[in-house]
Amino acid sequence: MTDAPKFTTLGCRLNAYETEAMKALAEEAGVDNAVVVNTCAVTQEAVRKARQEIRRLRRENPDARVIVTGCAAQIDPEGFSSMAEVDAVIGNTEKMSPETWKGLSADFIGETEAVQVNDIMSVTETAGHLIDGFGTRSRAYVQVQNGCDHRCTFCIIPYGRGNSRSVPAGVVVDQIKRLVGRGYNEVVLTGVDLTSWGADLPGEPRLGDLVMRILKLVPDLPRLRISSIDSIEADANLMLAIATEKRLMPHLHLSLQHGDDLILKRMKRRHLRDDAIAFCEEARKLRPEMTFGADIIAGFPTESEAHFENSLKLVEDCDLTWLHVFPYSARPGTPAARIPNRVNGAVIKERAGRLRAAGAAAVEKHLAGQSGRSHSVLMEAPDMGRTEQFTEVRFAAPQAEGAIVAARVTGYEGSQLTAVPL
Repeated sequence: MTDAPKFTTLGCRLNAYETEAMKALAEEAGVDNAVVVNTCAVTQEAVRKARQEIRRLRRENPDARVIVTGCAAQIDPEGFSSMAEVDAVIGNTEKMSPETWKGLSADFIGETEAVQVNDIMSVTETAGHLIDGFGTRSRAYVQVQNGCDHRCTFCIIPYGRGNSRSVPAGVVVDQIKRLVGRGYNEVVLTGVDLTSWGADLPGEPRLGDLVMRILKLVPDLPRLRISSIDSIEADANLMLAIATEKRLMPHLHLSLQHGDDLILKRMKRRHLRDDAIAFCEEARKLRPEMTFGADIIAGFPTESEAHFENSLKLVEDCDLTWLHVFPYSARPGTPAARIPNRVNGAVIKERAGRLRAAGAAAVEKHLAGQSGRSHSVLMEAPDMGRTEQFTEVRFAAPQAEGAIVAARVTGYEGSQLTAVPL
């Protein structure tokens, strides 16, 4: 009897989706006695954690082959292949290929190149349909886009993911139909730069067109959710869907990054502070129950206290609830890493802490405002589910996992609402 390969995923939902696809490819190819690490490169800390994880897995699996893939491996294949613990490095395109995994099977050990990483910028299509989403028993994630055409000065991800390419709408719709047929009550659309979906497809459709098409052609889908978007790229049909389609969940995670116009320009972002505020005001006017999450970077090079205060004020001005705060860390190979006038590390840490405190206060304000309200809660576990706005809800009595339960909020404890079924 052989041991099935073990997989470790670091980083984003798209990586998690691709890990599920790799599991299927490895099983089909007959790969065994291997440990696969799907790395992230979004920050230097993410790369450090990847190396740490590789060393740990080697210690715990001394006789297994260690295979490294993902964005960090794509960007620095030589660095990872030079680690004594690593047997093979495969790129982000190669990891989605059945041929790669056949070459890593027991029949081909010793015949495959230790490093298989090609030019990601030459890739023009997404990988073919591999799996019908992944997730819990209640929620499935579906990849509709990969890569990014933008070159924000702090970001290394385009060099790990390549240029933007889209999954055709028909493929997405068929996949979601199958997921609904298998009992999923919520589907989340994911991608690296989701609002760029369609730019490389015939007719150049937009994300809003895809959303409207899904909701029209999959009428049995109870809930559709979209992950992180670039608000400046929100199209007319997306705004129409927000206003008119109750099955589109009223929760958007925004790639804002900063609240000061000068820093936004130095980041090479495509929006200004007022654009972000105007989008949030418009979306909430169309859908009053809308809640927002946001990515914000603290301590970008040249950031003064006044610049930072504009980010801090953005939490209130945009009425943000769920913050993802990133202390800036220089990524070699990015333009921002060459900008002089770095912010002191202790100052970055302190500013990130103030942003997180503002985020915690925003969450508490949101939770306090929900008491007595009714929600449809998608159960992720017998005693826990999420509202339409993605707020966690705890029930005293168990509910059916995967079901949508009508509930009334009775209060909150910590970061969770408490509720009783109606």
